[in-house]
Amino acid sequence: MHYLDIELEGINENGEKKDYKLSDFKGENIILYFYPEDDTPVCTEEAHRFRDAMEKLKKYAHVIGVSANEIKDHIEFQTKHKLNFILLSDKLNKLKNALKDHNNIKNIQRTTFILDKEGNIVKIWEKVDVDGHIEEITDYFEKNN
Repeated sequence: MHYLDIELEGINENGEKKDYKLSDFKGENIILYFYPEDDTPVCTEEAHRFRDAMEKLKKYAHVIGVSANEIKDHIEFQTKHKLNFILLSDKLNKLKNALKDHNNIKNIQRTTFILDKEGNIVKIWEKVDVDGHIEEITDYFEKNN
């Protein structure tokens, strides 16, 4: 199955449950960021940085966070930290494994993908350092839009 067609349970920016496929966003850019665990120090810091930069980022793309956490954990994480973007639950690592295979990546831990309006992966950051990452993303869009 192609990574665009994998359906995952998620929550929208208002905490409402919904099933998503990346193909749902065709015609729009996506910032797809994988993180290891809800409500851990570095993952929370990364989520806060996406949340705090949302006004700027949403001019370029939808932000979607992905981890293997259960949807109930995502709801708690989103509510507790007032996150304003979609969170997907990839419990069985379907999306993660499809992206690894498609891009010859050994491990997707803290990794960010940029998908263009057709769903093609146009940029990958592996082993993301949270410090400066939002700036890397906005720089990418400013240079490539």
